[in-house]
Amino acid sequence: MSREPQQTPVSRGRPVADPPADLTPTPGQTIGPFYGYALPYEGGERLVDRADPRAVRLHGTVYDGAGDPVPDCLLEIWQPDEHGRVPREPGSLLRDGYTFTGFGRAPADRAGHYDFTTLEPGATAPGRAPYLLLTVFARGLLDRLFTRIYLPEDAVALAADPVLSGLPEQRRSTLVAEREPSGALRFDVRLQGEDETVFLTYPGQSSYGFGR
Repeated sequence: MSREPQQTPVSRGRPVADPPADLTPTPGQTIGPFYGYALPYEGGERLVDRADPRAVRLHGTVYDGAGDPVPDCLLEIWQPDEHGRVPREPGSLLRDGYTFTGFGRAPADRAGHYDFTTLEPGATAPGRAPYLLLTVFARGLLDRLFTRIYLPEDAVALAADPVLSGLPEQRRSTLVAEREPSGALRFDVRLQGEDETVFLTYPGQSSYGFGR
């Protein structure tokens, strides 16, 4: 049986084995915006039903370095339940009306505003300051950004928190939510500029994004 002659792979008409000498690296890809096509899912922003007596609204606006809202970003939260227990139920995308998974995902609207319905997290240990983890995906970023949202009430626990106490005093408030008269929690995210939110780096995380 005769074999067809093997073809040399080409790129734009040039054999791969003979690359040009003047190749210039192209810029890195940003992580968005493309979130509306696949990542949001039904009920992603609703960790508990609004009718649940324990439910609390967590919302805010994402701003860029010029102070303008960012309309095409995506936010995720992870948190313990009201007793400080970290949920370990399988399927973090589960929304069956009964299971609290501690995970939520919400896109910002055209005004850069996001909204979650969730539980207030409890302290994971006595004396610890309760907080939620927040991740931000937005245009212009080469990697997602990580931060925390602390509850504002326990001043003693906040002062003793190792992350907050390691920050300059004037920067700590960027990680603390505001309690509104309705009982809701407001947490605005500022990607750059004045009152820029403090973002965190974890071991193994790349240093992409706005320089920290």
